Amino acid sequence: MENGLLQLALQGDRKSIARCISLIENEVPGWEASVVSLQPHPAVPLIGVTGPPGAGKSTLVDALVSSFVLQGKQVAIVCVDPSSPFTHGAVLGDRIRMGQWYNHPSVYIRSLASRGALGGLHPTVHLIADLLKHCGFDLVLLETVGVGQSEVGVAAIADISIVLLVPEAGDEVQFMKAGLMEVADIFVVNKSDRADADLFAAQLRDMLHRSSHPKHQKEPVVLNTIASTGVGILELYNKIKELLSHT
Repeated sequence: MENGLLQLALQGDRKSIARCISLIENEVPGWEASVVSLQPHPAVPLIGVTGPPGAGKSTLVDALVSSFVLQGKQVAIVCVDPSSPFTHGAVLGDRIRMGQWYNHPSVYIRSLASRGALGGLHPTVHLIADLLKHCGFDLVLLETVGVGQSEVGVAAIADISIVLLVPEAGDEVQFMKAGLMEVADIFVVNKSDRADADLFAAQLRDMLHRSSHPKHQKEPVVLNTIASTGVGILELYNKIKELLSHT
């Protein structure tokens, strides 16, 4: 990776940031050494958002960004999309749901293809997150593919892990219990205007209460949201701030 290009990225130049991420993503020789050589950065939190497909992760991230931007924060968003089995590129491009932030001076969005990696993350996403932490952003939001139990990998690199579920999850919650249930800091029951949402949230709280969570000193919190209309987003934002103050 060219040293001049890296320096421009570290100064916040968006085109240089994009180019550096492409070099890291494509594993160009020297890419790892350039990022690893960066000095440890003061705490810039990485917030992971995961959950099954269709739970509303992109919509929730979009709503959360509004809250952070209103507080004057510089936000980097990394969206890991499913990969085409033919081109290995991103299939969905979830930035479509974040159109209002394309040219916003406080927000940077980058989509990555998972390239078939287990865990729903691009193999070099941790290095990309490390790079972004050095580029003047106040926090990094990481949205994963959403492939179920194997997605617990996000907890290994995130300071706060948010798991989205929908009221219809039902048996899917039982399936994920051995994985996501143990790594989440916050559970969000999205689309909570649907039938039985309160009952589902209550059952989830009961399940968490009865389960052991070695990662946590405190039981994960369960919040209800309707991300498409902003309901519950302020409560989620405040809970994230509270957790960050103790991280």
